[in-house]
Parts: sequence; C-alpha cells; structure tokens
Amino acid sequence: MNENEPALRVTNLTTHFNTQDGVVHAVNGVSFDLKQGEFLGVVGESGSGKSVTMMSLLRLIPMPPGIIVDGEALFDDQDLLSVDLDVLRKIRGGRIGFIFQDPMTSLNPVLTVGFQLLESLRIHQEGSSAELRAKAAELLDMVGIPDAKQRLKSYPYELSGGMRQRVMIAVALACSPEVLIADEPTTALDVTIQAQIIQIVKDLRDLGRAVIWITHDLGVVAGLADRVLVMYGGEIVEEALVDDLYSLPQHPYTQGLLGSLPRLDQKGQDLVNIKGQPPNLYSPPTSCSFAPRCPYVIDRCTQENPKLLPISDSHRVACWWDTYEDKARDAN
Repeated sequence: MNENEPALRVTNLTTHFNTQDGVVHAVNGVSFDLKQGEFLGVVGESGSGKSVTMMSLLRLIPMPPGIIVDGEALFDDQDLLSVDLDVLRKIRGGRIGFIFQDPMTSLNPVLTVGFQLLESLRIHQEGSSAELRAKAAELLDMVGIPDAKQRLKSYPYELSGGMRQRVMIAVALACSPEVLIADEPTTALDVTIQAQIIQIVKDLRDLGRAVIWITHDLGVVAGLADRVLVMYGGEIVEEALVDDLYSLPQHPYTQGLLGSLPRLDQKGQDLVNIKGQPPNLYSPPTSCSFAPRCPYVIDRCTQENPKLLPISDSHRVACWWDTYEDKARDAN
C-alpha cells in the first residue's frame, strides 16, 4: 500500500434492511477517508448508523435482511463491497481487525478462549501448533490478561466482562492488522476497566495502526481521536479535526451533543437537551433529518437534504443554517 494513499476510502456507502414494516434506510450515502496511522472517532446517538456503516464495509451485516445498495470501499486498491468472498475473508481478521460491541455474544460460549484465538491464527498465519499457541498466549499477555497460558484453557463464562473484552481485542490483533475497527469496546464496562481498554488501544495507535473508534461517548473521543465523524440518521453531518470540532462545532446536532456534556470550564451553565426523537428511517432522506429537532430550522431544511460540503481544508458540514453556503463557497 502506497504510504501517501488513505488506508481506507469509502464512497457513497448505502445500506438498507428489508423488514415487514418496510425498507429501513440505515446508511445513506456515507463517504470518508481513513488515513494511514490515523485515529478516527465516529460518534452519534444510538440508531445513527455508526455500527451498520462499519459492519457494511466488511459485509458483516446479516444478508438478508440487509443489503448494500450502493457504494465503494477501497482498501489497497480492492473494493471490499464487491471483492470475492474468499479474498474478503483473508482481509477480515488478517489485515482489518474488528472488535465487536458485546464480547458475550461475539465469543462462542462452548469453545475455550484458546481455541477461538488459535482459529484466527491458523487461518491467517503459518506455524506449528506449539508456535501458534505461544503466539496466542503472547497476545493475551499483551492485552493485560494474567496467567495467559492458563487462560487459554478458560471458557468465556469464566472471565469477567473486562477480560472478555480483552480477549476480543486479542482476537482482533492476532494478525497485526493494518486497520482496527472498534465498535463501542468499552460499553457496559466499569470506569476502571474502560480506562485500561482505552490505554490498550492508545498503545496500538503508537504502533502506527489506523483505528476507527465507534462510540456515543464524546468524552472518550476527545482524548483519543485525530479526527471525528458525527453521524445522524444514517448520514455524516459533520467531519472535523478533533480540536476544531470541540472548539467550534458547526452543525446544530454536534452543538447539542457537546452541550450535553458536563465541562469544568462551564460551571453553572445548564446542559443542553436535544428535544424530540431520532428520525424515522423507513423514509429515504429527502430533507434534513435533524430538522424536526433543530432550534435553527428554516424552510429550506424541510425541502432539501443538505450535502456534506467543506467549510475549510479539514472541516465538512451538512447544514443549511447560518453561513454554511458562504463558507462552502469560500473553501472551494
């Protein structure tokens, strides 16, 4: 892979789910680049399309009812959305690792930790059984699991939630992937364990791996990410460098998310409450999906869906409000 090329380039990704009640437009034309060695945060409330977007890239959504309607995901000049499944399986786990949200449902409860870790190593790496088993123990030790050799014999139910999540990280890292996608890896863990998991991922970043961190916790992203994508209604509504996003958010939804966080430098100020409910994804987006909840809504918001356009070299926003068009025009 050319060092000047992005590690991953996604263009117009569109994913639907066919249900008894109709078609759910889960992801609607998502486009972004992931630079090599970059830590990219993806934030938004539940149902915004974060997880479905990233699972679609590796064709991990259940099909049916899911269907990838359109898009391109280029990784080392190969389109992950159309490449042969045998080729994709070598990329999944080998060159792109995925840490799933819930380790209890992601780990097989009737197979030992060692069996599940060795399975990934056998598929993607060569070596004798003894060498691969030593590698598996080394991975568990790297993610902070004590008595690693003994833990290879353990079943998932014998481990705590934090240790199961560490096993999931070890599985994802088994083949030293170039890109690591972490889907809310600290959900349901206590604060101490969360901090330990975050530190493990920070160490991976130092090794030069590109990381996509999916979360609804803006506080975590602030200390980890280089750049942030804000998703709402299956679309990216804002993209910016982390410092720019936190210091000068442009989209009303981003402002609401940041305003709902307690901050030491804003004592005495009330937290923001984003009123209303998330959008109905049974209808395709023909207008701004945030318009019903937006305090700055204008007529155009209900008539036309804004495109994600640049307002600076590193900042893109999808919003009709305020000076959006002028900023976009100036940037071009």
